Amino acid sequence: MATEATFTVPSDQFPLGTVFEQLPGVTVELERIIPAKDVVIPYFWVRGTAIDDIEGAFLDHPGVENIQFIDSVADQYLLRVEWTLEYDGVLSTLMETKVPLIKAVGTNQQWTFDIRGDDRQDISRFQERCRELDIQITLTKLHALTPIESEAESALTDTQQEALVLAYERGYFNTPRDVTMADLGDELDITQQAVASRLRRGISSILGNVLAELGAPE
Repeated sequence: MATEATFTVPSDQFPLGTVFEQLPGVTVELERIIPAKDVVIPYFWVRGTAIDDIEGAFLDHPGVENIQFIDSVADQYLLRVEWTLEYDGVLSTLMETKVPLIKAVGTNQQWTFDIRGDDRQDISRFQERCRELDIQITLTKLHALTPIESEAESALTDTQQEALVLAYERGYFNTPRDVTMADLGDELDITQQAVASRLRRGISSILGNVLAELGAPE
């Protein structure tokens, strides 16, 4: 069964972690990793500092081949950095064992990686290879892959789902009703009109998905 795992490494055990020596308040999140001949090119987001500070901090690392600013959104910056594989035990091991990286976030305390294997043996092989290379990883979570949300759930906003669940649990849909719309509004701390809107829109979304599955004409 497909398995997801979360593990951590000390911030200084990962090449991108060198940025925290000069900029301890930043957060780094890997966006994508592209393997190429003799190099790994990760795209990553940095937040918590100015772009000029980021580029200078990374260029000080001897393993960095090149760094390039790609884009910015609000106070976050997307960059691309290249370095030789010998400087990156974690990423090179993931590629060697063919374990996909889902997400990686770094702070000045540690790096947290989320990975996914086809089964637990994939995760075990990755751990074993890290031990062989003396890469200090700590496994913090291991679980079977959870199913994706249903179409009905994905069609609802969080507030619509909250209102529908509460209305159902409190007996609003019973005959006769156990609570009024005003009661639901008091519990949700919103107006009666807002409750009515959330229930109406939520029910409409669910019916739309059900009718679509039945092949009803649009």
